[in-house]
Amino acid sequence: MRHFGHISPTLREGLFHQEPAEFTLASPARTLAAALGATLYSPATRPRLAADIRKQAGRGVVSMVLCLEDSISDADVVDGEENLVRQFAALEAEGAGAGELPLLFIRVRTPEQIPDLVRRLGGTARNLAGFVLPKFTESRGTAFLDAVVHAEAVSGLPRLYAMPVLETPDLLHLETRVQALAGISRTVNRYRERVLALRLGVTDFCSVYGLRRTPDMTAYDVQIVAGVIADVVNVLSRADGTGFTVTGPVWEYFRSQQRLFKPQLRRSPFLEEGVEELRTALIEHDLDGLLREVELDRANGLMGKTCIHPAHVTPVHALSVVSHEEYCDAQDILRPERDGGGVMRSAYTNKMNEVKPHRAWAERTMLRAEVFGVAKEEVGFVDLLTAGLQL
Repeated sequence: MRHFGHISPTLREGLFHQEPAEFTLASPARTLAAALGATLYSPATRPRLAADIRKQAGRGVVSMVLCLEDSISDADVVDGEENLVRQFAALEAEGAGAGELPLLFIRVRTPEQIPDLVRRLGGTARNLAGFVLPKFTESRGTAFLDAVVHAEAVSGLPRLYAMPVLETPDLLHLETRVQALAGISRTVNRYRERVLALRLGVTDFCSVYGLRRTPDMTAYDVQIVAGVIADVVNVLSRADGTGFTVTGPVWEYFRSQQRLFKPQLRRSPFLEEGVEELRTALIEHDLDGLLREVELDRANGLMGKTCIHPAHVTPVHALSVVSHEEYCDAQDILRPERDGGGVMRSAYTNKMNEVKPHRAWAERTMLRAEVFGVAKEEVGFVDLLTAGLQL
């Protein structure tokens, strides 16, 4: 699979200075963590889940979470488990190989569900990338991660990954935050090869104080939430080799109209006035806030994003492509002859690139360039969004 793999090779060639690389479930964990992109959540109870998965793969989705937790009622858990077994069997019967499907994760409620589901999935578990572990704490986390290790061992699968969700009140409350983060750090470090990424449950954070951000506000406008995100990155996502990938919070607003802003894009997407039409359409459909939040996610050290509506996927991926300017800066900083440090004017002659302080940023940018590609110099967000929507 690859980002923008659903569009034609000719179109990709016209958009990218460096095309997104292909990756598989067997790729290095560092690559997969960066490649998660917009991870689309879906209730595990959907009756046509297999068809939905194939459909979303054809629209550019590369990672999905099939949820048995908060997206379904307590009474529907058993039905959800049975449905997952049926839907994985349907994917197998249709001849869907792992390379044709998104990275598939199951969000469970309890550790016991993990080996039980892998056993019930049988051979179809080969299409499973791993599990999302809710309300992750030090005390709960070990049992969850042990269950993932055990399920992998008894199933003979080459690898099952875990994505803990950080969303409990002890992370939000100031008097317990430091201890909670330290405990989570100890736990995930013991299972470092197993933990693909850490996910943030910002909706749960807001619920502790009865808060809900509006469509024109980002998570970073809610100061109590912004403080938690900053501390999670501080402790768990350092650039010194000890950190983990932390993904961006969910954007929960969307419109029921499925066509969204496609008519505006059809008119004149590459003309100057087309940009204003697009922006108007984004605002009308509550996506302007999403775009601002994605930019703030990256500025604050997060990579990828939790999504609950297919309309959010393409904008997130379009904003994840590395610009030609970023790529030139990163290349210059990482040249072998620059190992001793120093400072230089950027290739675009609009900024200073200081080698040692900017090295970690450059390495992170080159990883993003590997999985999302590098846009040609004249290609911008509107072009990538238009292409991603296959208009």
